[in-house]
Amino acid sequence: MKILIVGIVIFIVAAVVIELGLYGYRSVRYPDRRKIQKRLRASSYGEYGPRVPDIVKKRVLSKVPTLNKILLHVTGIEHLERLMRQADAKYPLGFFMLLTVVLALSGFSCGLLISRNQLISVSLAVLSAGIPLLYILMKKKKRMQKFMRQLPDALEFMARSLRAGHAFTSGMKMAAAEFDDPLGSEFDATLDEINFGLSVHDALKSLAHRIDCPDLKFFVVSVILQRETGGNLGEIIESIAHLIRERFRLQGRIKVLSAEGRLSAIVLIALPFVAVIAMRFMNPEYINTLFSEPAGRIAAGIAVCMVFIGILVIRRMIKINV
Repeated sequence: MKILIVGIVIFIVAAVVIELGLYGYRSVRYPDRRKIQKRLRASSYGEYGPRVPDIVKKRVLSKVPTLNKILLHVTGIEHLERLMRQADAKYPLGFFMLLTVVLALSGFSCGLLISRNQLISVSLAVLSAGIPLLYILMKKKKRMQKFMRQLPDALEFMARSLRAGHAFTSGMKMAAAEFDDPLGSEFDATLDEINFGLSVHDALKSLAHRIDCPDLKFFVVSVILQRETGGNLGEIIESIAHLIRERFRLQGRIKVLSAEGRLSAIVLIALPFVAVIAMRFMNPEYINTLFSEPAGRIAAGIAVCMVFIGILVIRRMIKINV
């Protein structure tokens, strides 16, 4: 029975790997293939003449219709969808869900074949399943950091355009044309929402919801308040840009001053593990008692838990939010 399950898992994994390999080959060999197909679909007619254009915004979580319907009814899928949007992932959410399942099955089958221990197999499956989520989180963090670096320059650009007599939406449009992704594309999406009839108030709120950036929320709140109470919007935006630049400068100083603490934390965290590895090579019989005896295993478990508690405490000590 186990051989049959392992065979099925290997077959599914091999099919997915072959499909991904073919997709990657087509993407590398024909990089403009998707753009050409999109332009052809946009300019072509249906089988029975031109179709009525559909401008209703739709949520597409997977290119597989059945999987898309299932994901649309899953509770809490909005958080994952927002995470995918923040990371600007090229593939839909359904692709990463299927990839997570495939990696989990692959990790479980590999652990079962190598160790024949269910606990190790489950642990390897959990670690393998977390790879797509870790990739998305890293990509989101990198994109948000780039957005935060672009924001002060974009706000100053908008402030100058407002002082020159342009409207707020015109200044945002010029900033979107001047800057690349992520700021340019997100400002373009906000302008599209305004052009399709959404109010500036709601479009800016949607922008703040899409982007995980506290500085952007200050900008959105300031613009909304100015439109309700009045005031010089150019000066307000310029003051926000100056405040963001000063905060970046203060963060840099804090990072330099806390460098010694971070280095000390790395040394203190690595020291127990380095000591165990060194004793393992120098005196194996002495260190083996720690893992062979029940009391030794309990002491090792308590030590590992205390190390993780120390990591959390040190992280809270050296992390200063500005």
